[in-house]
Amino acid sequence: MAASKVPVPKALGAMEDAAAAAKKGKWGFVQFFFVLAVVLCVLLYAPRVFVLAPQGVDVVGFFAANSSTSSSGSPPPVLRQRVVDGSDKEDDDGRRRRLVLDNQVNSPCSSMGDHTICCDRSSVHTDVCFMSGDVRTDAASLSLLLFPPPGQQPNLNASSPPEERVRPYPRKWERLIMERIPEVRLRVARPEEEKKECDVRHDAPLLVMSAGGYTGNLFHSFNDGLLPAWVTSQHLRRRVVLGVLSYNPWWAGTFREIISGLSEHHVVDLVHDTRTHCFPGAIVGTRFHGILLVDAARLRDNKTIVDFHHLLASSYEAKQPAPVPETNVRRRPRLGIVSRKGTRVIENQAAVAALASSMGFDVDILETANGVPLSVWYASVSRCDALLGVHGADLTKFFFLRPGASLTQIAPLGVSAIAMDCFGVPAARMGVRYEQYEVGGNESSLARKYPPGDEVVADPEKAKRSKGWGFVARVYLGGQNVTLDLGRFRDTLAGLHAHAMLHKETGGRSRR
Repeated sequence: MAASKVPVPKALGAMEDAAAAAKKGKWGFVQFFFVLAVVLCVLLYAPRVFVLAPQGVDVVGFFAANSSTSSSGSPPPVLRQRVVDGSDKEDDDGRRRRLVLDNQVNSPCSSMGDHTICCDRSSVHTDVCFMSGDVRTDAASLSLLLFPPPGQQPNLNASSPPEERVRPYPRKWERLIMERIPEVRLRVARPEEEKKECDVRHDAPLLVMSAGGYTGNLFHSFNDGLLPAWVTSQHLRRRVVLGVLSYNPWWAGTFREIISGLSEHHVVDLVHDTRTHCFPGAIVGTRFHGILLVDAARLRDNKTIVDFHHLLASSYEAKQPAPVPETNVRRRPRLGIVSRKGTRVIENQAAVAALASSMGFDVDILETANGVPLSVWYASVSRCDALLGVHGADLTKFFFLRPGASLTQIAPLGVSAIAMDCFGVPAARMGVRYEQYEVGGNESSLARKYPPGDEVVADPEKAKRSKGWGFVARVYLGGQNVTLDLGRFRDTLAGLHAHAMLHKETGGRSRR
């Protein structure tokens, strides 16, 4: 039987063709809008990507491939640190805001233009220079080079020197120590240097500071280094790269928590790192407002030493275990005694500690020069209601006290004014109750070295005027211990205890 052919009705065939056509039209419509969405995204975001990621640069977070090649093959990728600076974001209309480098009020550089080098040398303590634009390092000459955009001249005054030089350490009045600080050169790049390529590209500005000078001393580490660096760059909110001269592992290890609080980037050793680092701006040198001080009137955002204290608290407390809630049991206030070795020792320290305990304190003896990390010191000092010690660098740890706590500084003969300037004034500004105990002649070990009536013991101010600073450093600072009069010192301890109990009862001791 022959196979029969059953014709397909045209109506059915027309329906299938119409369904296929409709289906094809539907997917074409979806594809059209998908492609349109992709095109719109590219148009919207591509300008930002290409601005932030020049050709040939790998950008962390964008997964951009290195696309540049050469006759010798693909060159190594340019390293890039990605950061969006709050002071350098885009406005609503897409324009880039100018990166604010100088936060100082009434500074000649606070309104500097783009592609500019500006220096403020008005302070007796420090010189600070600023570079706005494409800044690149040259380790061989310890220079920072400013590269104007192609075809554009830098915005320099006719009187501007061809090269600025800065020693970034805030003791420029002290010639001998400043001669040991490396000098950084700042200049506009020469035409033959236009091909200087970036090995590491940063999206945050550079702050050049020194870990040299007197930095091995804790007081000077804060006074000459960490605090000025914070004053100079805090408005950038950690979006700054620290370029350090005289970099050493001790400095980096000792202050690693504070360094992380200053910057979210790795530190650059400007002397030994021979790679070319590129930045959108640079600050060379640090501002100095006074001994362990922050002058809010000089800063456009009115920051104070209390804000620096908050930086320390946030840097260290993030790694501290959660505090144990206090019970209703009446707790004895805690007194920390900074125990010095060598010079300016409290010779009857055990008796002082016993007296404090009998008056209601729990006493911690905090030994200096014992190699304990600063994080451990922070944990110990921040638990104290009161801190007590003879004038010396380790009293800089008063920064670790919580607001409302007390600091009592024992001032040996001949160092009363120095003691007040170094720790008394800044402690009071930070919100710490401050008292200075002036040692009498009978409490100083100098009374055993000099005959009765000698001006060294009987009239230290006269002795200082006649014998000079060298004598002060050698005798009053370097050759004196103290034996406290317990009967007289009892009144000081009573005041400390009363303040601590009042502060506790009013709730001021609760942790932030």
